[in-house]
Amino acid sequence: MELVNLAIVKVGLIGKTNTGKTTFFNAATLESAEVSTYPFTTKQPNYGKANVTSPCVCREFEVKDNPRNSTCIDGWRYIPIELIDLPGLIKGAWAGKGLGNQFLSVASQSDVLLHVVDASGSIDEEGRLTEPGTGNPIADYYDIEEELVMWLMKLIEKNDDKIIKNVKSGKSLSESMAEILRGVKITEQHIEQALEIGNLKDKDFENWTPLDDKNFAQILRELAKPTIVVANKIDLDPAPDNFEKLRDQLPDKIVVPCSAEAELSLRRAEQKGLIKYIPGQETFEIIKMSGLTDKQKWALDFIAKRVLGEYMRTGVQFAINVAVFKVLKMNTIYPVYDPQKLSDKHGNILPDVLLLPDGSTVENLAREIHTELTHGLLYAIDARTGLRLPVNYKLKDRDVLSIYSTTRRG
Repeated sequence: MELVNLAIVKVGLIGKTNTGKTTFFNAATLESAEVSTYPFTTKQPNYGKANVTSPCVCREFEVKDNPRNSTCIDGWRYIPIELIDLPGLIKGAWAGKGLGNQFLSVASQSDVLLHVVDASGSIDEEGRLTEPGTGNPIADYYDIEEELVMWLMKLIEKNDDKIIKNVKSGKSLSESMAEILRGVKITEQHIEQALEIGNLKDKDFENWTPLDDKNFAQILRELAKPTIVVANKIDLDPAPDNFEKLRDQLPDKIVVPCSAEAELSLRRAEQKGLIKYIPGQETFEIIKMSGLTDKQKWALDFIAKRVLGEYMRTGVQFAINVAVFKVLKMNTIYPVYDPQKLSDKHGNILPDVLLLPDGSTVENLAREIHTELTHGLLYAIDARTGLRLPVNYKLKDRDVLSIYSTTRRG
C-alpha cells in the first residue's frame, strides 16, 4: 500500500540575526538562501528538506534495499524532515519589534527548535556584527528565550475571555486552553503537564497572577517547543571558551558545538566532485587534489584540523539528529508488505522508513500508512521473529513490520 499524507517532522532554526542560521540551513538542505552580514537578511522564512540519519536495517538483514521515501548511503538511512530558517529575533520581538510577529507565528509550527547562538561572540545585542569576543552568547540565548515565553504568555492572555467562558461552560482548563493553542501545535497533554509542574492544576484560572501566567508559559514552552542549543562558529578563537560557558550556564540543555560554514564548504566541495563526504561523518577524502585552488586546500586543511580534529564533526547533522531522536524521541519504523521478502507489493526491499514518537503502537503505524488500514485492524507481523503483534504493541526503534487488516494489508 502506498504511504499517504505522512506527517513530516518540522525543525525550526531560531536565534538572533547574524548567528549563522541561514548558513546552517543551506548546509543542511543544500539550498541557496541569501546570506549576508547585515541584520535581517532573512525577511521571509526559508523552507527546505534536510535529513536525519539512522543505521539502516539493510545490513542486519543482509539485503540490498530500494528506498522510496528516503535514501540509503553506506548503510545509513537519510530520512527527510522539514527545516525552517526563521527571521532573526531581537529584544521586543513578541511586541512586534523587528520581524518578531512573523518569526513567532512560524516558530509555533515547529515540533522542535534549534537555537543557533554565535559562540564566537561576534554580534552585539541588536544582532549587528562586532569584534569577536565582545558579544555575549549567554545573554543572546536568554534574550531569545524570553521572547518565546512572552509571545506564548501574551497569546494566552489575549484569549483569557474565551478560556474562562469555556471553563464556565463545563470544560476543563486544559481542554479550554487546547482549543486556543491547537493552532500552534500545543496539545491538551502539554497543557496538563504544565499545570501539574507549575502547581496550577487546582488554582482558579481567573485568579492567576502575572507571575503565574509567566511561569506557566515558560513551562509550556519547554514542553511543547523543546530546544537544543547550537553553539555556532566554533572554529573562531573565542568560541571554545564560550561553548564551555554555555554548557555550564545551561546544565539542563543539550549544547552542540557547530561550524555551519565548515559543513557548507564540505557539502559544496562534495557536490563539485572534489571530495567524498557524507554529512555527519568525521572525515572526508579528497578526490581531485589537482582541482583544488590554494584557497580551497587551505580551507579543507583548516576544517580537518580546527573542526573535525577538535570536535569530530561539524555539528550540523549531529544537531538535527539529536533534536529528532533524543529530544523528540522519534523511532525509525520500517513497514513492509511481505515480511519474508521485506518488500512492498512491487518488490521494493525495505522501501520506506517512518519516524514515529516513542510510545506509538501498531494502530498508530497503521493510521500513518493509510487510515483505511485502521478499519478492521487485526495485528502486525514482526519480520525478525515472525510473531504476531497486537494492535496495542508499542513499537521499538528499527522495527520491521507488516500490518494485517480485514480491509487491506500494508
